[in-house]
Amino acid sequence: MRSFKSKNDEVLNHWIGFVDNFTYPSGDFYDAVEGELVERKIPGLEVSRVEYAEGGLLSHQRVYLRMIRERLAIDTCAAPFGTGYFFSCRTVYDPVLLRWWHILVAWFILNGVFVLLVKPLGIDFAALATLALVLAISLILRNAVAFNLADLDTALLKIPALGPIYERWFRKDTYYRQDTRLVYLETVPTLIKELAEELTAAKGVKLSTQYKHGPVLGELYKPVKPGKESGSGHAVGP
Repeated sequence: MRSFKSKNDEVLNHWIGFVDNFTYPSGDFYDAVEGELVERKIPGLEVSRVEYAEGGLLSHQRVYLRMIRERLAIDTCAAPFGTGYFFSCRTVYDPVLLRWWHILVAWFILNGVFVLLVKPLGIDFAALATLALVLAISLILRNAVAFNLADLDTALLKIPALGPIYERWFRKDTYYRQDTRLVYLETVPTLIKELAEELTAAKGVKLSTQYKHGPVLGELYKPVKPGKESGSGHAVGP
């Protein structure tokens, strides 16, 4: 599970709602969210409960429900605040970063393979065998999903050093991946907000939204109001 605490992480979507004179067990709300995810058959999410410090290292810990899909992390919190209570949900995108040491690790691995092959094959054939291995691995990495190796694709993303190389150089960011990324960005936070509103309404109080930051994935993915289109037929931002 990624830490999602890098300074390069980007908050794509964030809302928080507050209700006064209200209390509810956080764990019960998280159970309800997990149950709703199962009920709606939303696939591909790794769900866990994580703790974040309220302030410094020794400060009180708040438990959040975390849902991860590839490089999207959706964190939701339900917790008391004074005599009131708040619900929050934020979606964080962790961009792939290819570091120099990732390439260095890959080079050392390939160099180790070459050294092991030199004795039985000789330098020339060892070099050819290593090159053939690189080409074969590249073919598999480039077509992991096309070869119906979805489990391999998931495993590769989690491998230190190799994961960023695979994701940056070999894994295609297809239209389907872009579309499903936006579907998760819209569906899961909306689901959480609906549950919070239903829960507070059942207690006879209304959830007040204090802050909302709409989903933005660069200039291309700003929310568009229906009917707002440019003369060229492409949607444009409000």
